[in-house]
Amino acid sequence: MTGRLGRLDRLEEVAADAYGRIVATLIRVTGDWTLAEDCAQEALAQAVQRWPQEGTPDNPGGWLMTVARNRAIDALRRATVERRKLAELAALAPDETGPGDGGKEEVVDDRLRLVFTCCHPALALESRVALTLRTVCAVPTADLARAFLVTESAMTRRLTRAKTKIADAGIPYRVPSGPALDERLPGVLAVLYLLFTQGYNADGDPAFADEAIRLARLLRRLMPGRREVPALLALFLLQHSRRAARRDADGRLVPLERQDRTRWDRAAIAEGLAALADADQDGPYGLQARVAACHATAPTASATEWAEIARCYDALSRLRSTPVVELNRAVAHGYAHGPQAGLALLALAREGGALDDHPLALAAEADLTARNGDHARAADLFRRAAAVAHSDPERRALLDRAAEHSP
Repeated sequence: MTGRLGRLDRLEEVAADAYGRIVATLIRVTGDWTLAEDCAQEALAQAVQRWPQEGTPDNPGGWLMTVARNRAIDALRRATVERRKLAELAALAPDETGPGDGGKEEVVDDRLRLVFTCCHPALALESRVALTLRTVCAVPTADLARAFLVTESAMTRRLTRAKTKIADAGIPYRVPSGPALDERLPGVLAVLYLLFTQGYNADGDPAFADEAIRLARLLRRLMPGRREVPALLALFLLQHSRRAARRDADGRLVPLERQDRTRWDRAAIAEGLAALADADQDGPYGLQARVAACHATAPTASATEWAEIARCYDALSRLRSTPVVELNRAVAHGYAHGPQAGLALLALAREGGALDDHPLALAAEADLTARNGDHARAADLFRRAAAVAHSDPERRALLDRAAEHSP
């Protein structure tokens, strides 16, 4: 049983890397989104059946692509589609369709083309984001529905409408140029930002964060003059540098101020700081990257430049005020100017009701309350935050904090 489970774990690892590549390649060749996704899913289903008995292939990504390609060829033959598409599919050699060689990155690859196609301005922003996460990264429709606060059936209809609109409008499968590139870029950056967040969350798949970083690097090379791109890349790298220290030996989440900073990825921090030096530091991504840089360069938690972080959030609030920005601004001011200042700003941030029963807002209030000396109330707030937490790791961490402040 252990060997079988190990092989299934390997399949999940390969699928996270290969699925988007397979779908993107098949869409490029066939122009059929549904066919591409169906064939990729069929390849994964066949791997689940065969790999536990036969073992994982030497080139698992290539194996999956070959099976998906063959399914597509069969489907096109049954539909008597033109010979050119069949010839292109047949020419996809296994060594061209695997998960890559690790260090080599194409100037433009099928997944980047797919991202730009998904982010066409004819689509609503939420549809662009959802379609890319579903198609490129195989985020389950149910997970997308939860993220966008809609039912699963509503999300399915949204994805279907988006794909239909792309087909009906004849939107080309390519990275645009000129004014169209400028028009499409904000949507692409928003997609990469949410993709990274999906992988960086406490219960997220790190492969999503890795993919966001890889695509941001490609985009930076593709658009060297657009300074918001290195700003986004810097933000990703500086945050991702802490991943290894975010859990202890027992798998529990470790708050930022308690992390072992010797475990932070210094190479990622150096690359992030270099990207930030080339970036627009006063835009929404640049300001967040500056916050991440303050944390990444502080030798200890007590040495963190909270006053600078508070200034960054003040600027971000003026530029793009959202409930989450205002929450983070309150926390920053609480550390820079005292817990009462933070609690006052948090009260203002909650006036609209968007942060009611939000676990992060409750946890922030709990932390500021504890620092203000009311440990009993802080413990109660941590327990309330745990009750509405979105994942088990977060829930356990919040209950641990509650126990610290309980009498």
